[in-house]
Amino acid sequence: MKRMLLAALAVTLVASQGCSDSLVAADKKAEAKKAEKTIVVGAQAPNFIIKDSSGKQIDLKKLSAKGPVLVRLTCGCSGCDKELAYFQELHKAYKGKGLTSLAVFREPDKKVENYVKQKKLTMLYAVDSKGSSWKVFDTTKMPTNFLIEKGGRIISIAQGCDPTGLLATKLSEKVAKLVDADAVNVQKEVQAKKK
Repeated sequence: MKRMLLAALAVTLVASQGCSDSLVAADKKAEAKKAEKTIVVGAQAPNFIIKDSSGKQIDLKKLSAKGPVLVRLTCGCSGCDKELAYFQELHKAYKGKGLTSLAVFREPDKKVENYVKQKKLTMLYAVDSKGSSWKVFDTTKMPTNFLIEKGGRIISIAQGCDPTGLLATKLSEKVAKLVDADAVNVQKEVQAKKK
């Protein structure tokens, strides 16, 4: 009887070790999958729908079916504020050639409404004070800019603030290729207006 109990115990220990190894392997796979980013250059843009301030639905898939889209996840901090003029210039330079620019702000509605009026923002914009958009686009950085070609493939991801306009100028070069136009140096354009 003792031998049977010892044998059963041994089988149980071996089996539980196998289960433990399987659980550890499953955990490692889950962690690797979690670490694997899906929002990368060359990938399809995520399904993304957000409402603008008037309640109208903005659907990224529908926008990118018409032409390239620049999605800017941003805020009204001093760095993003200094950079905004360059992105407004970029929008102005290519909107007639098919580019749609969408700024998604993380501040409360009232603050954004005042900011938009003060800055005379002409591009599409929406408010996401809960930060869901950042989760959809798999980023925590602010600002992050996603350039998406017609059809929905991500062409460029540019993260971080650049109040000098260099980042916006680099994106302008990429937009120009997408819309088959001459590149506009938005950095020079904005600086010329300041003089």
